[in-house]
Amino acid sequence: MARGNEVTKIFISAAIFIVMEVAAISLLATSSTLHNIWLNRFSHRVMAFNWGLSEDVRGVFLLNRRNEELAMENHYLNEELRRYREMDRYMEEKSHMATSKGSFQYIPATIIKMSRNSLHNYIILNKGYEDGVQPHSGIISEKGVVGVVQAVGRRYSYGITLMNSNMNVSSRIGRTGLVATLTWNGVSTGSGILRNIPPHMEVNAGDTVLTSGFSFIFPPDIPIGVTGEMSNDDGVSSSVNVDFFQDFSALRFVTVVVNPFREEITQLEKGLEQEE
Repeated sequence: MARGNEVTKIFISAAIFIVMEVAAISLLATSSTLHNIWLNRFSHRVMAFNWGLSEDVRGVFLLNRRNEELAMENHYLNEELRRYREMDRYMEEKSHMATSKGSFQYIPATIIKMSRNSLHNYIILNKGYEDGVQPHSGIISEKGVVGVVQAVGRRYSYGITLMNSNMNVSSRIGRTGLVATLTWNGVSTGSGILRNIPPHMEVNAGDTVLTSGFSFIFPPDIPIGVTGEMSNDDGVSSSVNVDFFQDFSALRFVTVVVNPFREEITQLEKGLEQEE
């Protein structure tokens, strides 16, 4: 009990001392201008120190947040740079593919009219010889082969499509490299037939059919369709159904493929035929 009284007396004494010190400082500040200036300077320094300390702490938190923001910006910039590099690589590959297809010229065109309900379906385009279109030029789309130009006027051209019994395309089956002639089946708007396939050759369903490049009309490796069921025709050869990539019911924009050396190749072939 005596010890508790001693502790209480100490606290009371400390409180009285603090109150008296505060009163003395206040009295000193009000009684002397010089002392008042010193006290104001001291209080300002204490306030400045506290403000600077709080600003430093705030700056640390702001710096951490800014570092996080910079890290995210750096991430997005790296992603964008990666996309640009992929695009640049794609454009280089596309340029290389265009070069590998030779000196063919490509002319964009719009379909003016196209038939779909006869054995001899045709197509009319809004580009003619003024635009560089020539007879026997190929017609393709982003999905594959569409047809061949037959006649050319000043501003328009006329052609036949894959849905025409007179249309033949020298084709190659992608996986095996087998070359065969593709014709329309005469029934479906989206199917053709690869004919005269040797019976010992096997063609799997799902193989991609491309242009062979063995003509002056189409460059090689233009897509045509995908193989389906294989059938034995007469014991001497087989045929394979092909589903076209191109949907002719939803076709509006095409590209005319012009071979500027077609005439030279034709004249060379005629000369060889005359010699024989």
